[in-house]
Amino acid sequence: MKHLFHPSLYDFNQAQPSYWEDTAGETTLNNDKLGGSQSCDVAIIGAGYTGLSAALHLARDFDIDVCVLEAGHIGWGASGRNGGFCTMGMTKLSLKAQLKKFGVEQTRAFHQSQAEAVNLVRALGEDENIDFLAQGDCEFIVADNDAHFAEMQKQAEIESTLLGLDITLHSRDAFREIGYDSPHQHGALAHRPSFGLHPLRYALGLAAAAERRGARIHPYSEVLSWRKQGETHVLETAGGSLRAKQVILTGNGFMPEHLHRGVEGRPLPLQSAIVVTRPMSADELGQKRWFTENPTINSKHMFFYYRLLSDGRFLLGGRANHIGDPAGAEATYAELKQSIARMWPQFAGIDYTHQWRGLVCFALNLRPSIGRMPEDPSVYFGYGYHGNGVNSATWSGRELAKWLAGSESGGGLVPRHLPALVRGRPPRFPLARLRRQYLRLGLCIYKLRDRFDW
Repeated sequence: MKHLFHPSLYDFNQAQPSYWEDTAGETTLNNDKLGGSQSCDVAIIGAGYTGLSAALHLARDFDIDVCVLEAGHIGWGASGRNGGFCTMGMTKLSLKAQLKKFGVEQTRAFHQSQAEAVNLVRALGEDENIDFLAQGDCEFIVADNDAHFAEMQKQAEIESTLLGLDITLHSRDAFREIGYDSPHQHGALAHRPSFGLHPLRYALGLAAAAERRGARIHPYSEVLSWRKQGETHVLETAGGSLRAKQVILTGNGFMPEHLHRGVEGRPLPLQSAIVVTRPMSADELGQKRWFTENPTINSKHMFFYYRLLSDGRFLLGGRANHIGDPAGAEATYAELKQSIARMWPQFAGIDYTHQWRGLVCFALNLRPSIGRMPEDPSVYFGYGYHGNGVNSATWSGRELAKWLAGSESGGGLVPRHLPALVRGRPPRFPLARLRRQYLRLGLCIYKLRDRFDW
């Protein structure tokens, strides 16, 4: 199976009609398709955050000859169309399950690595002069009811004392003054370090930095076939071929599973959709009692993610249907707009300027995956960020570069220098062709849990 969802989600020649595409700014990139017969030390499939970060660090820090192949334009996938949340949380395992399976030391190491990943993005912005329009200094998780806030208080105690995280709790009244006012707002928890950014500007900036350091990046160069000739990988595109000693396979929700049996049936792509309003003035936002620029999510299982953008627009995103067809997308956009009016009555009737969709990546074990293929240790991978890829994928790309260059781990299929929670690849889904049906069932269960609060 080449693609799990409707073909309209995989048109590599068509950019999503997103706010990010309209405000991407000017970036000088090579933009040449792969042509003729070329070679390199390391080939990377996918020019999203994982691939671009790996390319930048391989070229800049280790002087390794690297070439990146991308099926669409740079930032075509989730890296150019997500909500712009540089926040912590690339696993959907509960904290209780993390502690039970991995223990305090490894769970703490994982969460500290997430904070490190956020700081890595900020550092790359400064070091490589990437103007990604950073906003805020934390992520707010807003309690949907009083019971959720009580649970937040318990979780905050564990996260701050046991895991060493920077956590602040705000009562409903306090958050009304610094965050926003709404019938569904019952207090909030602030996670630091976290912030919002312009995701496509960040992706394009990473690409430009990687090219400056000597990496070659070829957009509109979908890998159509992949074979081995002795110890050499041969990647074929419509315009040429690339020979490499080692390969890093990325793609996350858009993972090209058909290219390698080592990832086939393992990712679970999940649709996410976003709507954006017209700009609002500072006076108008004050009247609507919206004060924060920090990225925010609510506490439901089927949560919404939302933030105020730098030009006064309001962005809200949520999960979409399990098919991926255009009609389903339109229905999702309408539902998101209705949700805004329900959750924030002060926004009822506002006009919208943009709406778009993409794919995030879940896994059966609810964990991210960094590793090497047991079938072929010259192939590395990083994916499964569970809707939290801005910092997580950037960090994974850097760690893959360090590992591949030989500065970490010293070999083996599992990256022992990394927290146990991210090591290795996820299990394959049973009857993997039914993943969309599993997804449909899971979404129904989460909706029921939200409805009856269990």
